[in-house]
Amino acid sequence: MPRISFPEKGLGEHADWMLARPEMAVAMGGLSSAVYGTSKLDKRESEAARYTIALINDCAVCKDTRVKDAPARGVEEGFYAEIPAWRTSTTLSEREKLAAEFAQLFATDHLAMDDGFWSRLRGAFADDEIVDLTISCGMWLGMGRTMAVIGVRAPDERILV
Repeated sequence: MPRISFPEKGLGEHADWMLARPEMAVAMGGLSSAVYGTSKLDKRESEAARYTIALINDCAVCKDTRVKDAPARGVEEGFYAEIPAWRTSTTLSEREKLAAEFAQLFATDHLAMDDGFWSRLRGAFADDEIVDLTISCGMWLGMGRTMAVIGVRAPDERILV
């Protein structure tokens, strides 16, 4: 149950609560559209990062969100089961593992991103991909944490991104 009161607008709790401040909701929607609509990252790489942050935030909406056309993009349910153990996964690529590691450090201990980590990251990702990953992680951490704090439920119909 949400921790605040807001009028139902028919979009579901995950969206209705934001409409108490429509000017801010529009901006949040714009950032979300940019992250999901213009990312240069492979969907498995971005999902490794996104789902890592979803687990850290314990955001019900984020944990239930999945990829559109998942099988065609190589992101099936078993992929999500691998994310919590990304360090020891034998099915995730090195870039997917690095995306998950980046997301974990971004969300929990950004000061631990030392020169060795950055060397590994820059050895696998181009600078514009790192910018993409960083902006995406910022959105996922902020919006997911926000929804977890407000306490909204995942919608009955799964969100596909």
